[in-house]
Amino acid sequence: MPNPSQQRLATYFHVHLVSDSTGETLNAMARAVCARFENVLPIEHIYALVRSQRQLDRALGDIEEAPGIVLHTIVDDKLREALEEGCRRLEMPCMAALDPLVHSMQRYLGADTTSRVGAHLRLDTDYFNRMDALNYAIAHDDGQGGQDLEQADVILLGVSRTSKTPTCIYLAHRGVRAANVPLVPGRPIPDQLFQVKRAMVVGLTISPDRLIQIRRNRLLSLKQDRDTSYIDTDAVRDEIIQARRLYERHGWQTIDVTRRSVEETAAAVLNLLHGGHGQVEVLG
Repeated sequence: MPNPSQQRLATYFHVHLVSDSTGETLNAMARAVCARFENVLPIEHIYALVRSQRQLDRALGDIEEAPGIVLHTIVDDKLREALEEGCRRLEMPCMAALDPLVHSMQRYLGADTTSRVGAHLRLDTDYFNRMDALNYAIAHDDGQGGQDLEQADVILLGVSRTSKTPTCIYLAHRGVRAANVPLVPGRPIPDQLFQVKRAMVVGLTISPDRLIQIRRNRLLSLKQDRDTSYIDTDAVRDEIIQARRLYERHGWQTIDVTRRSVEETAAAVLNLLHGGHGQVEVLG
């Protein structure tokens, strides 16, 4: 018999995210918190680059029309005070998302904070490194640009639909130059892959059942429901076995992505790049 809590309908609520920058940090924090609650679905209202009273007034007008929780990362004291006063008037909960962490860091470091808007988005060396890594990932997606794989920090291998591309893009946003090479039955692997010395090669593996499910959903999204070797149980199992044998033969690191999100796979790759060794197992 189903658990009563599982039968409960989802609760929708409005969450207003007010930022004087791009809003990406605030959005990520709000989603991470909401993910901790079951059967709760936020309706997000994002107000980015709010840097004037006029912009703030428009945001407060929208907040009044859709009552809910207000989260903000406003740095300017006057705008912050105006937002919090407006929320008090509307009887809406209003929270400065970064304040607890900032205050703890300030006490620990004994240092003052900056009031400069978007301080974390400055055009420094790290920013340009991330852009370079992103361009590299795009140029070396799905086996492209094989002539300079040596320039990569990491090369991901895997059969089709093992999250190679999104993982490379995610790594690029962390400043990691990542290329990916698909393992396709009947298609040769680039010779340069076996000659790289600087780049770390990581093989992605997955359970046959999970891979078939992902591939079947992919075909349905393309309105192709015919049976092919792409989703044939024996063919898929053989693909995975051959991939694992390849990894073992060359002593490449492996990561099982069966129950991993893209973020978790990328974190496992970063762990290997920063000194982890051996296979990365899935726990739980």
